[in-house]
This record gives sequence, C-alpha cells and structure tokens, in this order.
Amino acid sequence: MRDRERERERIAEVIAQEVRGVEPGEVPERLCAAAVRLLPVSGASVSLRGDGMPLPLSASSERAAHLMEVQATLGDGPCLRAAETGAPVFARDLTAGRDASRWPVFAQQAAAAGVRAVYALPLGDRSVCVGTLDLYRDVPGDLAADEVRTARVVADVLTVALMALPRGEEAGRRGDGLWLSPLATDHDEVYQAVGMVMAQRGVASDEALALLRAHAFVAGRTVLDVAHEVVTRQIRFDSE
Repeated sequence: MRDRERERERIAEVIAQEVRGVEPGEVPERLCAAAVRLLPVSGASVSLRGDGMPLPLSASSERAAHLMEVQATLGDGPCLRAAETGAPVFARDLTAGRDASRWPVFAQQAAAAGVRAVYALPLGDRSVCVGTLDLYRDVPGDLAADEVRTARVVADVLTVALMALPRGEEAGRRGDGLWLSPLATDHDEVYQAVGMVMAQRGVASDEALALLRAHAFVAGRTVLDVAHEVVTRQIRFDSE
C-alpha cells in the first residue's frame, strides 16, 4: 500500500511539473504530455463526454488529435465505448483479431496512421463519466499490470485536475472563459451545424448528427470539416 501511495505521489508530481504556472487553456495539452512521459505510449488525447459525440480537449500530437477526430466522425471507437460504459477499453492489436473487427473502420485508419494499440480510460466511473483519456501506441500488445495501475492513477488525477479548471470569470487573465483548448472550441461549429441541419431537414438532433457523420465518412473528411462548411453555408442538407 505504501508503494502505491508513493507511486501516486510521483505521478502527481510529474503532472504538477507539467501544469505549474501555465494558463488554464494550456492545461489539457500539458496533461496529455504528462501521460506520455509517464507511460510507454507514443501519444495521448483527452476528451469530454458530449451530447452525441466526444468533445476533444487536447492531444499530445497532431496524430493523436487526428485519431480523436476520427472517432468523433465515425461515432465509434475505444474512446466512445469507454465513455459509454465508464470502464477501461483496451484494444491491444488494431491490425488483427477481435480488436480489428470491433471497430473495423477506425482500426484501419488508426493502423494507416501507424497506431497499433489504443487504451481508453474513463475520467470518472460507471455512475459519472465526464470523458476519457486515450493512449496510443505504435506497437501491439497489452500494458503491463503496473502500467495499467499507473494509467488508472493518471486518469484519476486528470479527472480531478480537469474538474478544478476555472470557468467563466475565473478563466484566463482576461476572464474570457476560454479554458477549453482550440480543439474543443472548434467543436462549437459541430453543434451549430447540427442545429442548421435540423432546420433544413426537419429532423431530430441525433439524425442531424448522423447525416453530418455520413457526409463526412463518404467524403473521407472529419465531421468538423463538414460542420464548418455547413455553418459557412458552403453546403446545405435540404437539397440532398
């Protein structure tokens, strides 16, 4: 028990070193960097559980951000499953076997990006899950038992840290409320686009989001790209 307490303290100190003195808007990115420092993974991303799709907060690299957007676009993947169940979801090999068939499209795109394994941990639990920590690795395989324990501690500390981030008047030196990263604030357009598609097609929000996802999938783009074009009136859905 004492060893585990010392390990938790060590993890907390690494995270503290990453976030010490930074503005609130920088915290999610620094937390991802801390996860990569502490674990044998090549990338990490953090997202909040949103209405119909995850809300990306930050990622340690462009590749991790891309894979987070792929899951949001598809509405499928380890991240979404972990958020739905409030339990860890480990995909040890996305190129073969059960994990490749559970999320075939995501697995293919992840493998094409050079990622072979994904470990998604809930931020919270089955009763209250506020989001996920997603870890990406370039080689297939399981995390060792001690690495799983470390990953769980990282997720716990991340949950506390994210919930402690200021909102509203407390956020940032200008009090502008922008504690969320650009990845998250960009997704405002998705919800605007959902509302516009609802009006154009006379459908409910879940169907409007499904239409955006389908359009993005067929075009080989992200739902964020398509949402931007809807909001800027480059495409409409009432003529389809």
